[in-house]
Amino acid sequence: MQLRRALFLLTATGIVACTKPTNPSQEIQSDVPGANGQLFKKENVSGFTEISAIDIGDAGAAEISAFDPKTKRLFVVNNAAVNKIDVLDFANPYAPVVIGSISVAPYGGLVNSVDVKDGMLAAAIEATDRQAAGKIVIFSTADYSEIKVVTVGSLPDMVAFTPDGKFILTANEGEPNASYTVDPEGTVSIISVKNNFAVVTLNFAAFASQQSDLKSGGLRVFGPNASFAQDMEPEYVTIADDSRTAWVSLQENNAIAKIDLRTLTITDIFPLGFKNYNVGENSIDPSDRDDKILFQNWQVKGMYQPDGLAVVVEKGMPYVFSANEGDAREYTAFSEIRRVSSLSLDALAFPNAVTLKTNAQLARLNVTNTLGNTDGDADFDELYSFGARSFSVWNGNSGALVWDSKNQLDVATNTKGWYDDGRSDDKGSEPEGIAIGHIHKTRLAFIGLERADALAVYDVTQPQHPVLLQLLKTGDAPEGVLFISDKDSPNKRSLVVVSSENDGVIKVYSPALL
Repeated sequence: MQLRRALFLLTATGIVACTKPTNPSQEIQSDVPGANGQLFKKENVSGFTEISAIDIGDAGAAEISAFDPKTKRLFVVNNAAVNKIDVLDFANPYAPVVIGSISVAPYGGLVNSVDVKDGMLAAAIEATDRQAAGKIVIFSTADYSEIKVVTVGSLPDMVAFTPDGKFILTANEGEPNASYTVDPEGTVSIISVKNNFAVVTLNFAAFASQQSDLKSGGLRVFGPNASFAQDMEPEYVTIADDSRTAWVSLQENNAIAKIDLRTLTITDIFPLGFKNYNVGENSIDPSDRDDKILFQNWQVKGMYQPDGLAVVVEKGMPYVFSANEGDAREYTAFSEIRRVSSLSLDALAFPNAVTLKTNAQLARLNVTNTLGNTDGDADFDELYSFGARSFSVWNGNSGALVWDSKNQLDVATNTKGWYDDGRSDDKGSEPEGIAIGHIHKTRLAFIGLERADALAVYDVTQPQHPVLLQLLKTGDAPEGVLFISDKDSPNKRSLVVVSSENDGVIKVYSPALL
């Protein structure tokens, strides 16, 4: 295991931990926001710093975290060796300590996601046979005892409680097997907490009649021999504060679906269209073998393909934020990924094809072979790459694009010296996770950048005009981004917890006081 910090300590139980205490006693004084009902000092929204870090294992050891205010414990997905949920004492955020774990082996395969509400921990656990039905297991956060086991759709990839605690939602991805002979339907399960955890699982079959219109707007339906319902692959769920509406990313399909939680129906699928890298500040660096990082415009389009979502409602309008990671289908029997160098390009569309297909230009760029051949001949008239190298804001009622960060994330990380040129041919800095939180009257968005190993902090008080405030260094491949408000925080300070899946490091950040 490669330790990222010189202060990592080996405890007597064999747990490797690292903390960065500046003065932990400061954090429990009363002169902080929210303590004793008074406000003595104000948190600096652009002054986040790392206050601690803990390493809980190797790759796969720290994917998603959830915090329980009642027990002051952090619950962290750990699939590094034995599939489990690690439990951390988080009473002092300057010195988190692993105090136990919950084994998920009795319930199936990997645990993919966790969430906490009202003393309950919900864990999304895929079946050992990944195409079989998965489970949501609800545990007590106090003693880790099992409360309920609920069967849901295939490959539950993300789980979330509604803010009012009445429902648990899961995005069940339903990926095919390697030979593409078994392809489960992608579904969303809605579990009623108050009704003894009764479950309703929704599929997307009702939209099959709209396939042609949806595809014209940018929806992708392309799995071999797959029905419409089988082809949809839900990835992530976000829920409005009033607990009435949810939105689900359909990553491989380049879309977001909307769900009415009062009627338990999927009401809309919003195709997200494509991003034109040949326009203005949409410029990208498409080569990992040009010995430089240079952002230029290219005759390429990007599929938004969001992973993480978050939602805010401003004056009755829902704004859905998306981290546009991108993802490809890559199986033994079917793979859509191609280098531009391997494609025949249409001479009229690409008169400079010979030059474009050099390493210094587009040769190395990964694109899909499922789009771009518009006339059905042997060559490609357009090029479509994976992801949009950005985060976006969408109208949650119509699916219309409100705002996009263009190439700001790649440019900003490159300025810091953190941009990974080795990923230029794929998805750039690769935005993946996103969380939104409030500090006093400021609304902030936190975006995890998987390949730049960074966290971007934006002021999104005006959702139509996000402003970049800060970049913070994270562990290797940040996956989970969690905001803890000062109200729920164990030390009455706003906290951001970032879990990184490639090195098992959890980092904690807090804003300075003004």
